[in-house]
Amino acid sequence: MRVAARTASWCLGLAGLLAAAVTVSAALGPVRVPPVEVTKVLLNALAVPVGAEVGMRSMPGPLFVPAIELRYVSPFAYPVADLHRQIVVAIRLPRILLAAVVGFALAAAGTVMQGFFRNPMADPSIIGVSSGAAVGAVAFIVAPAMLPGWLHWMGLQGMAFLGALAAAFGVYAIATRNGRTPVATLLLAGVAVQTFLGAVVSYLQLQAEESLRQVVGWLMGHLAGASWAEVRVTLVVVPVLFAVLLVYARDLNVLLLGEEEARGLGIAVERTKRILLGVSALITAAGVAVTGVIGFVGLIVPHMLRLVVGPDHRILLPTAALAGGSFLVIADTVARIGSAELPVGVVTAAVGAPFFLFLLRKREVHEL
Repeated sequence: MRVAARTASWCLGLAGLLAAAVTVSAALGPVRVPPVEVTKVLLNALAVPVGAEVGMRSMPGPLFVPAIELRYVSPFAYPVADLHRQIVVAIRLPRILLAAVVGFALAAAGTVMQGFFRNPMADPSIIGVSSGAAVGAVAFIVAPAMLPGWLHWMGLQGMAFLGALAAAFGVYAIATRNGRTPVATLLLAGVAVQTFLGAVVSYLQLQAEESLRQVVGWLMGHLAGASWAEVRVTLVVVPVLFAVLLVYARDLNVLLLGEEEARGLGIAVERTKRILLGVSALITAAGVAVTGVIGFVGLIVPHMLRLVVGPDHRILLPTAALAGGSFLVIADTVARIGSAELPVGVVTAAVGAPFFLFLLRKREVHEL
């Protein structure tokens, strides 16, 4: 009960911080919107499901599939200027919510990776997810004609997602022998594959020519042009995957003791490792596919929260995820309110690298 109470109190506080970050971010921009107006717009956008109807929806051809139509009611109807509503709902809110969800996903995956490898330098890219996504996305940008026709319909995000998963599960396959996956072998395989894929991306950049600017923008991370469709997809995928990670938070605590000790305590070590790796790869790929490569979120945020709430992943995992959402929202706000908009990856790196060096100087980074 003590763990549940601590988790709830920390999560409530960090959820409040995230809500405040979203509100302030939505208020800032070339056209300033008063925070009170932003709050009214956000409250008006809330809708509560009050019922459902089951029907049939037509598909291409003679097919019909069951469809559930939810009925909603909006509890708030504050008067808001139409210009302010359009700015917040149509332009700023999709970008801000996408930043929150992607930051949530990257921080959650980083927390799991640091616990899994028992290494404070681990982050979601350590098993090649970011590098694989970069190869898929850059190949689609630079040389779409060279790709098989069946890959074209996937689009840029689909190719990035496919590349991320191919790299992650390729690393796992390389490191696995006789049904066992040693953590040290997995780490080395991840570094080797990451380096090789980095070389592939560099080669593709040399071939980019007119599309080089788009390639560099994607590799530096971006949230400009975020759409409600991207927000809806990530809001469906990320919470489900995070729930799976949360179920295994206790097992992750036990794995910190070592694999032999974990087996002695009844943990199915190899099965747990497969699930943690697979779900972490999926949740990272879901974020990276829509925003490009954003560094340091999954490295710095788990460190900050571990210093505050301790190493228990039952508390650390949800709190780090919420803090990651706030961190990326704030970083993207800084990136877009200057005289010239910056890629959000530039801001996270500019903040994250000095902070990590500060932790090293203060001797706050230890073995897990």
